[in-house]
Amino acid sequence: MLRTHTCGELSISDIDNEVRLCGWNQKSRDLGGMTFIDIRDRYGITQVVFNMDVDEGLCKKARKLGREYVICVEGKVIERSNKNKKLKTGDIEIIAKGLKILNESKTPPFTIEDNTDGGEDLRMQYRYLDLRRGPIKRNIELRHQVLQETRKYLDREGFLDIETPSLIKSTPEGARDFVVPSRMNPGEFYALPQSPQTFKQLLMVSGFDKYFQIVKCFRDEDLRADRQPEFTQIDCEMSFVEQADVLQTFEGLIKHLFAAVKNISLDEFKTICYDEAMQYYGTDKPDLRFGMPFKEMNELCQNNGFNVFDKAELVVGFNANGCGTYSRKNLDALTNFVIRPQIGAKGLVYVKCNEDGSYKSSVDKFFDQNALANWAKAMNAKEGDLLLILAGTKGQTRKALGELRLEIGNREGLRDNNKFAPLWITDFPLLDWDEEENRWNAMHHPFTSPKEEDIPLMDTDPGKVKANAYDMVINGVELGGGSIRIHKKTLQQKMFNCLGFTEEEAQSQFGFLLNAFEYGAPPHGGIAFGFDRITAMLGGKESIREFIAFPKNNAGRDVMLNTPSAISERQLKELGINLSC
Repeated sequence: MLRTHTCGELSISDIDNEVRLCGWNQKSRDLGGMTFIDIRDRYGITQVVFNMDVDEGLCKKARKLGREYVICVEGKVIERSNKNKKLKTGDIEIIAKGLKILNESKTPPFTIEDNTDGGEDLRMQYRYLDLRRGPIKRNIELRHQVLQETRKYLDREGFLDIETPSLIKSTPEGARDFVVPSRMNPGEFYALPQSPQTFKQLLMVSGFDKYFQIVKCFRDEDLRADRQPEFTQIDCEMSFVEQADVLQTFEGLIKHLFAAVKNISLDEFKTICYDEAMQYYGTDKPDLRFGMPFKEMNELCQNNGFNVFDKAELVVGFNANGCGTYSRKNLDALTNFVIRPQIGAKGLVYVKCNEDGSYKSSVDKFFDQNALANWAKAMNAKEGDLLLILAGTKGQTRKALGELRLEIGNREGLRDNNKFAPLWITDFPLLDWDEEENRWNAMHHPFTSPKEEDIPLMDTDPGKVKANAYDMVINGVELGGGSIRIHKKTLQQKMFNCLGFTEEEAQSQFGFLLNAFEYGAPPHGGIAFGFDRITAMLGGKESIREFIAFPKNNAGRDVMLNTPSAISERQLKELGINLSC
């Protein structure tokens, strides 16, 4: 090997050893007759000293090095007089005896430092340089650690790592597919998998009772901080299990990852049903690091001549504990927050619970002190608290109030990245009504089993059917979701009927699965975790891009490769694609 050691491993115990290091020139400092170079590799930084009095030619050569030159240095390890406690190698330095330039470098477009001067777009364009920086390097190392610990846990639990195809059949359910034209079958297309869902169910039919795969998946959907067009999933399935078995197994996985990676023992996971989550937090992924549950206020607030409340389907609010000192400027800011198009509320009603026991509200014209006191009592408010109330349609109002609750949590510093509140959300609706298409859609996917006691409702009242489904949520982030699956052909056909599939359509799209169910399919269920999201949470960040070696930007573009991009006319012709149409 060109090097005897890495740039992050030398210590006092190596003094007087002759060593050879390879890496990049982090920076150079010329101090009269001495030149100091910091040589950097993946493992750390080591200071190298060139002395003009000892070897003038070597020192002059060192002074000509540019930033990010790839170099090899030889020398003797000595104890450093001015130790640097910020470096692992800060107790030693190398007295150089040799220097070889392995490759020169252009001046980078931004500094390769922990605190760089490069903006996100520039760093994405030169991602291979950004990956040299300490924070990004450590994120990738964390990703590797989470990957290895995941495999370790699942292997110990008896799961087999089985690969499934990446070129599959396009299906109409779920998000949009990325499609791949087939040259050998003109006019026909593969799809890239949104999930290995049907394959892992087929593996259960095959008798592989514990399957997992850390797999790339693809969804052609709008992007955000925690979403990429291609993402990594911890995909798992088990046979001969009920919901409690799946929850226990994968609660164990997440506890293992937090303990192994963060040295954190998670509390026991709470379980909240979907209806309760929506009623008290306005979302199916509530952040329980803080309280402020909702209180429905229709009975107390309506029929008092205030049309905003009287005409509303729902009047609902929460008690922002300790926020009664908010100024008019603060309250105006909250109002502006909820009326933004992204939130969609019409306005905000507030009640300040004053220290003297009186109340000041934005609706004093319509409600007296006695009415406001009854509101405060209903919300368990005390002096110094602030009541925040919205009114409107049920779904939109709960959603908007949920966003306001999170905003208060942010303002009050209640969403601490070092605190974790894990929970399971269960008993989701099986189906979701689509007003535009006038049909039922699967809330999760069409292979989710209904609760056994609700199966008769599929024919009479599909909207009331509960799914045997579950999501894992930590700190308001959905880390994973799954369900007990349908494993009988007749029930799967009934599900397809609810979704508006004709018998021919169901056979065309999913005939392979229906046929497999006729050959002794066992009861089975599973879960899929967003691996990128788990890693970002363990790394204390919101954006998953920081933990992916080569991510796409918010427009779904790789600005480094400049893709997606056009392909040649020859390729289009081979694929039978005519863009002029």
